[in-house]
Amino acid sequence: MAALLLRPVGRYCLHGHLSPQLCIRNAVPLGTSAKEEMERFWNKNAGSNRPLSPHITIYSWSLPMAMSIGHRGTGVALSAGVSLFGLSALLLPGNFESHLELVKSLSLGPVLIHSAKFALAFPLTYHTWNGVRHLMWDLGKGLKIPQLTQSGVAVLVLSVLSSLGLAAL
Repeated sequence: MAALLLRPVGRYCLHGHLSPQLCIRNAVPLGTSAKEEMERFWNKNAGSNRPLSPHITIYSWSLPMAMSIGHRGTGVALSAGVSLFGLSALLLPGNFESHLELVKSLSLGPVLIHSAKFALAFPLTYHTWNGVRHLMWDLGKGLKIPQLTQSGVAVLVLSVLSSLGLAAL
């Protein structure tokens, strides 16, 4: 709302109806550029002889760390997969039955079909079971280090078993 009210005043200044000194006098100077800020930052750090902040390579990998990264990755993969599936349903000619007949005509072996179904089911089951684990954490349960590892192993086992079950359908 304020922008709508200030727009005519700015136009009035730009069209030269007011003296340039009045418009310039009220102008706020811009801050430093990003390049100047980066130079100031690096000069300050070089002068103080401080080490750079640690990188991910110095940390030893743990199960909760890897599972957190996996949870985010499966979330992105599931979102992308659903989006691509929806776009393909809108843009590709034919219907689901014709695409299913195409896959059947490829005469793929049962091992390859089962493996593909497992590969599609695992991100969904992993993200679901790990989401339940996160909900337990939100309730304040299972936050001690041994419990984190136990729940992580349980999520992995449940994910594999439920993925195998879904792939067998």
